[in-house]
This record gives sequence, structure tokens and C-alpha cells, in this order.
Amino acid sequence: MSRARSGAVPPTLVVTNDFPPRPGGIQAFVHGLVTRMPPGSVVVYAPRWPGCEAFDRRQPFPVVRHPGRLMLPLPRVARRAAELLRRHGCTTVVFGAAAPLGLLAPRLREAGAERIVMLTHGHEAAWAGVPITRPVLARIGAYADVVTYLGSYTRDRLAAVVDEAKLVRLTPGVDVEAFQPGAGGVEVRKSLGLGDRPVVVCVSRLVRRKGQDVLVRAWPKVLREVPDAVLLLVGGGPIRRRLARAARPLGDAVRITGPVPWSALPSYYDAGDVFAMPCRTRLGGIDVEGLGIVYLEASATGLPVVAGSSGGAPDAVLPGETGLVVDGTSPDDVAEALITLLTRPARAREMGVQGRAWVTERWAWPAVADRFAALLSSRP
Repeated sequence: MSRARSGAVPPTLVVTNDFPPRPGGIQAFVHGLVTRMPPGSVVVYAPRWPGCEAFDRRQPFPVVRHPGRLMLPLPRVARRAAELLRRHGCTTVVFGAAAPLGLLAPRLREAGAERIVMLTHGHEAAWAGVPITRPVLARIGAYADVVTYLGSYTRDRLAAVVDEAKLVRLTPGVDVEAFQPGAGGVEVRKSLGLGDRPVVVCVSRLVRRKGQDVLVRAWPKVLREVPDAVLLLVGGGPIRRRLARAARPLGDAVRITGPVPWSALPSYYDAGDVFAMPCRTRLGGIDVEGLGIVYLEASATGLPVVAGSSGGAPDAVLPGETGLVVDGTSPDDVAEALITLLTRPARAREMGVQGRAWVTERWAWPAVADRFAALLSSRP
């Protein structure tokens, strides 16, 4: 007997390029949403990634992997998605990122999809501002019943090409039980030999937009005021070697850990006294920060944050209350903000306390999961 005939709610098909074990903020966002859906209510279609077999066995829902590391809106991907939709009796489809896979929506409508929800992030906001991609995003938005946005910046950009009646805010959630003060930072400090030195930590993929290179350029000025400070860069990415070369003259004042397991991330945040990611907009607005879940995770861990002013990043900070917003292109601005927080530890701790309270009240996962469930079932 089919789910529809038995009275059960049909499962939702999630089609996404962004899914663990591939690391990243969008991946964590999408995974956080689906893991909070009721058992038997979701099927995920995502690309392969190293370690996905073991990861998928631990999930309480089926994950079907595309053979390669990237899915494009091509006929074979459309056929596979339509086949999964029919096989599992799905009537709702969620695209983990609207662009570009949202172009598959008409094919899935033909296969029986009754409701289509598209999540957007920073890159869709960028598409909205580029002449060559703007009409593509408009077409994607026309296929959707709901298009989500992260904050005021992304909404303003999307509203230029997507029917405003379809736009609904849906932000990532934060696991405030995992990300909290005392999450294991003492052990990380011991393992790295940091002792009681002041630590500025950045947890993020090592790419130019995130601003780790600006942190390294700012660090000599920080050291002139706080000589024993350490910059701890957590993550991997294409600019790791370049960062290591730039940091070499600074000796052990800069540490680059490389990638760490997801389960260990809270302990690395907790090893810091200040969190900093001075993100910046690049490539004429194409490469922009959508929100910056790392700022919220850092706040939940009780750290003051220094955020770049790129895109929607300021939406994740209460300036002067939970942290500071700086020009991410300016090493001097970044250094001044870091010096302010490192030399005023009482004020920094106060910002961390305020950040923890704000994230717990406004950004915790239960409310986000409830909002997502409502989007799947009916128009907001």
C-alpha cells in the first residue's frame, strides 16, 4: 500500500550539491534541516564525496549518491531525481541551493512534485546582480512555490528577480548544546601547546573571501600590542600553502591546523578568546558572504566576533553587543578591532555572554526546524 493510501505524509525529496561529508556552511545547514525531520519523511539525492559511504550509513534516512562530485541540471540528473521522486512517492521537493539545480524543477513537476521549496545562500544573491545570471535566477524562482533567504541583504538582492510573495526567511540554526562555553577548548590548547596565551580563532574554509590572508597581514600589528597572542586558523582549502608561506616569519604566533572533524569543531571555537573572519566581497560582487554561520557558532560558544562587512555577514552580528563589523579588505581595521577585544578582556567576555544569549533565543535549531516544517506543508 502506498504512503498516500495508508494516510502517511509522503516524504520530501531533497536535491542538493551541498551535503556532508563535504565540509562547509551550506552543507551543515542542509544536513541540520533534514536530520530534524521526522523519521521516514525525507530522501536525499546528493553527489559522492570521500567518506560518504560510512557517513550515509549513520543517517536515519536514505541518501542516494550521484556518481560524481557535482550535479548539474542535465538530463541524467533530472531522470534520476524524477525516478527517486516516483519510487518514494514524494510530492515535495527541496533544492538545497536554488542555483543551478532549481532548473530541474519543471521535470520534477512533470514527475509528480506538487510543492517546490528552494533554499538560497550567498551565491544566489550574487547571481541576482550579474546580467548574465540574473535571467537564469529569475527563471529558477518562477518554478518555485517558496524561495528562502538568509537576511536583509539576500532578500533585497533576490527581490529584484523573484516574486516577493514567494520569499520567506529561513536561516541556519545553531546547536547551542554542542557549541557552548567549555566545549573542549582546554584540551585543544593543551594539544597545541597554547597554554594561557590570548588566542584569536578563525574556523572556516581557507579561501580568499573568508579573509584569513588579511588576518595574517594584520597579525604583526596585533603582536606589537599583544606580543604573546596566537592566531589559530582552523580548516583546509586552496590558499593553505599561501597562508603558511605568509605566516612563516611570524613563527608560532600563527597556527594552521588543516581540516578537523565536524564533531571537534566546538572544541576549536572554545580554544579561542576572540573569533575573527574578516570576509570580503570579491570579483565584482560575484563572490560574497551570504550570512556566516560561523559567527553564530562562535557567539554560542561565548566568543566575541569580528566579522567582515561582506554581503549578509553583518546580519550575524549585533555590532557593539556581540562583536564588531570591519572592512575585511583593510588589515589595519582588522588589527584595530582585534587589539580592542584582546586588550579589553572584560568587555570581550561581556560580548561573548550577550552573543550566547542572543543565539540561544533567536538562532537555535528547534525554531528553525519548525519554520522549515511549515514551509514544506503550506504557504507561509
